[in-house]
Amino acid sequence: MKIRKVVILLLLLSLWGGSMLFADSATQKVRVFINGSEQDDGGLVDDGKTYLPLRQIASSLQAIVEWDNQSKRAAVYKPNVHMFLFDEKDNKVFGNVTKGYKGSFKVFAQIDNLKIDISAVKVSIFDPSGKEKVIQTGNVNSSNDNFWYATEYIEYKFESSGKYPIRFFVKLKGSEEWTPVSEKIISSL
Repeated sequence: MKIRKVVILLLLLSLWGGSMLFADSATQKVRVFINGSEQDDGGLVDDGKTYLPLRQIASSLQAIVEWDNQSKRAAVYKPNVHMFLFDEKDNKVFGNVTKGYKGSFKVFAQIDNLKIDISAVKVSIFDPSGKEKVIQTGNVNSSNDNFWYATEYIEYKFESSGKYPIRFFVKLKGSEEWTPVSEKIISSL
């Protein structure tokens, strides 16, 4: 009787292990890299098709994801956002500063190919440790697919060496979530 139970248990474990091996070979995990950075959530390959996490990919590409739960439809939009930084002292475009530089600058952004309604924009600067300082927010009427946006001058001190990202965010109509759609880097050397 004991031998019979052991044989049945071994048979069940063999079947279960074999089905797990089959499932693992049918669906394979994929490592995903975007611009040289490995993403936290990888993808899956199933039946010759690759499936990737949409929100993570869109976020890495600075795109907007609109999800309609009722129709189970996802739409991805990537507006063109070009940012220029102007130094107040000589009104010239700048991008690199020396460590300790303190000055005033403003951000000018040109937005086009906007195929979704937004209600507001935000421009922020982040220090090398990731601390955010909001430069300016503003409500917009995006009935057009393109517009320009300029901030007021902001005084800022680049206290440490490193990269200072300036990010342009949009807020979709009916949402409270900010989505970054462009980034410009100021290097402090």
